[in-house]
Amino acid sequence: MFVSLYNALGVAFRWIVIGTLGAVAIGCASSNPPAPYSASSPDYNYIIGPGDMVNIVVWRNPELSMTVPVRPDGKITAPLVEDLPAIGKDSTKLARDIEEALGKFIRDPVVTVIVTAFVGPYSEQIRVVGEAAKPQTLPYKQQMTLLDVMIAVGGITEFADGNGTTLLRTAESNKQFSVRVNDLIKRGDVSANVEMKPGDVLIIPRSWF
Repeated sequence: MFVSLYNALGVAFRWIVIGTLGAVAIGCASSNPPAPYSASSPDYNYIIGPGDMVNIVVWRNPELSMTVPVRPDGKITAPLVEDLPAIGKDSTKLARDIEEALGKFIRDPVVTVIVTAFVGPYSEQIRVVGEAAKPQTLPYKQQMTLLDVMIAVGGITEFADGNGTTLLRTAESNKQFSVRVNDLIKRGDVSANVEMKPGDVLIIPRSWF
């Protein structure tokens, strides 16, 4: 009888601990303010990052025109252009820099740069960690929303506390917001579909129940 009572008390204690931790987790999640619906900037310009592919078109010089990758060190190499930094620039700025480099060899070069594969700099990528079906890093796109991100990562796992998700906004000194992933993807509540900002991190916790 004593053993049975001991086991019963042990089970009760474990449930009390689980309930307390769950309450703490819920309390932490609810302490963050809700994420603002609008976040994208109308004057946003895409910034080139490692892994991007850039198509360089040199007017009237097809032999100098080609598509090249941005190397992991953030530089590109093209005909007559060696180890030119590309990371952190938009396509217009990179085109002007290539014109300057080519100007040493040809007269008045006219260059157009078209980004054809998008990865972006690490500082602007969207990161999804925790109980996502496929946690990963995504390139940011103008007016990207929480729903776009959830589709890209395949939703959340059966163990996820979707409404306890935290959005860490690195562009605003790591300010934290709460987002309602469950309401959005399981209940179709479009009011939970907030816009993302470059560098946002979504942290999806595990549910205690």
